[in-house]
Amino acid sequence: MTSVHAVASYLPPRSMHIGSYLSQLDEGENADLYERFYGFAKVRRDADGTIADQMCAAAGKLVELRGREQDVRYVVHTPTIQLTAPYPRNPLGVVCRSLGLDRAFPFSVTQHACASALLAIEVCGKLLAADGDPDGLALVLAGEKTFTRVAQLIPNSAVMGEGMAAVLISGDGDQNRMLAYATRTLGQFYRAPYLAPDVEATFQGAYTATLVEVVLAALTRANLTTDDVHLLMPHNVNRMSWLRVLRLLRMSKEQLFLDNQVELGHCFGADSFINYQTAFERGRLRTGDIFVMTAAGLGATLAAMVFRH
Repeated sequence: MTSVHAVASYLPPRSMHIGSYLSQLDEGENADLYERFYGFAKVRRDADGTIADQMCAAAGKLVELRGREQDVRYVVHTPTIQLTAPYPRNPLGVVCRSLGLDRAFPFSVTQHACASALLAIEVCGKLLAADGDPDGLALVLAGEKTFTRVAQLIPNSAVMGEGMAAVLISGDGDQNRMLAYATRTLGQFYRAPYLAPDVEATFQGAYTATLVEVVLAALTRANLTTDDVHLLMPHNVNRMSWLRVLRLLRMSKEQLFLDNQVELGHCFGADSFINYQTAFERGRLRTGDIFVMTAAGLGATLAAMVFRH
């Protein structure tokens, strides 16, 4: 059964206050709105480091990978922005060479935008199961550079920060077993973030209900309910929207782990995994606890994945 064997992350050392960050985007007058109501205060940026640097830094912290490099069969990046480096540069090639993953097959999964990391977990689990090697591993890398304006801000939703998560996947492990996965794509919103005002309003109405739908679908497939969920590991978007989601799910604020949003912003597909790592390090997870990871990708794909710690 697919399991998350280990998680590590790289967070750039430079932290910017949201006021300065938004001022650079000519959105400084909205800083108070994003901080007081949406829940963002700071973001991280690494002006000099490349995406390959960040991938190697995150994967290099995976203690569980050391000595098992030859067991890694797949190395997968899950970018929201499909063009992560100018041709002919290949960030995944750099990662494989730097970490000694010469037996791994590198590829990217981008079709679900910020929800692509959860899709990659599902894909890697199936690939490893088909390989039939109980020692086989996959390395999933989630996160990217905020090098353009559209990659820095989603109006009224999220302030984007840099941060990379490295996730080691096992096809037959006991730690953080994946119990169920659900996803739904609302293709009528494919132009996001460039939606017409009336279409944007329709999306805002559909977003909450659809996210609730996929969380409940994943839990149902795992024969669980929201009462069984110890923690919800979210994507770090508008805090107000999460309050609506919790109300519809009939879950408490204590079940939502949104602690990192204020300091890190929305780190694309890396959010849920960075949140997991923080919760684990703070002792918020015990053996047997159920947790749910969520993600929402522009375009619009929403996903949820259920795990047993």
